[in-house]
Amino acid sequence: MSTQAQHTTSGQTSLAIEIGLLLLLSLIWGSSFTLIKLAVATIPPFTMVAARVSIAATLLILIASAQGHALPREQSVWAAFFVQGLLQSALPFTLISWGEMHIASGLAGALNATPPMFVLAIAVMTGRGRQAISGRKVVGVALGFAGVALTMGTDTLSGIGTAAPLAQMAVLGASFCYALAPIWGQRFSGLPAIVTAAGAMSCAAVLMLPTAAALEQPWRLAQPPVQAIAAVIALGMICTALAMVIYFRLIRTLGPLGTTSGSYLRAGFAVALGTAILGEHLTWSSLAGMALILAGVVAVTVPALAPTTRTPVGASPRN
Repeated sequence: MSTQAQHTTSGQTSLAIEIGLLLLLSLIWGSSFTLIKLAVATIPPFTMVAARVSIAATLLILIASAQGHALPREQSVWAAFFVQGLLQSALPFTLISWGEMHIASGLAGALNATPPMFVLAIAVMTGRGRQAISGRKVVGVALGFAGVALTMGTDTLSGIGTAAPLAQMAVLGASFCYALAPIWGQRFSGLPAIVTAAGAMSCAAVLMLPTAAALEQPWRLAQPPVQAIAAVIALGMICTALAMVIYFRLIRTLGPLGTTSGSYLRAGFAVALGTAILGEHLTWSSLAGMALILAGVVAVTVPALAPTTRTPVGASPRN
């Protein structure tokens, strides 16, 4: 086999792995809407998020230590971690959790499928971003949004006009945070994904623990049911700790737009999980919507592994 053929095969294998990880991340985060709904029924949102990020931070620090990784000591890196923890976890987790107290989880999933739209808008307005915004990617974003509309169904989307407006704005605000987070997170490309995840999640815990204590005084709350506690543990260990390791890897390989395109997939997975676990009916429009979602993700992510210049923490990005 020629050297060029070997490079082509290697590139295809690498792309398949990254797409597989994107699918896994979308499945994990797609299940989080159901878990959040179970948890916030009896656990207030700030307390639930504080517990979630604290569980994740503890687990990630232990894993990083077991792998022989030391957390950075530079103040500039930790300042960047605080911004990442706020954008990726503390703020959006709280906004979604509060929003799901007032609107259906399906509607929250539909509204939270919009980060790629924000990433595209930010890239166009600022001229920044590591990937060129091609017509193919614009079409991919449009296909994905159309797929979400079909998958969630007209009944769910019609609820936008009647659900609590502030709750809808909160979930959209979370989507905007999710659009900013991978753009900011590119500065950690020189760090192992587990170190970035542990640092950012530790900062999120530092932000949320005193906030929950001040606003909700969780020690005065009634004992939540076992299913709510189990939901929070699953959110912390799987939907946050494991998901963040995958997420920070994908930022380096697929880039911000490619990574956030998984928000379309997680909306589809949310419907699929509802069908399999809750016995909800899967319509032909939902199947067609999922096909559009997959087509949109392929259009957005396939060219994403082109070589890019990485900017280490502390360095100024090149214009």
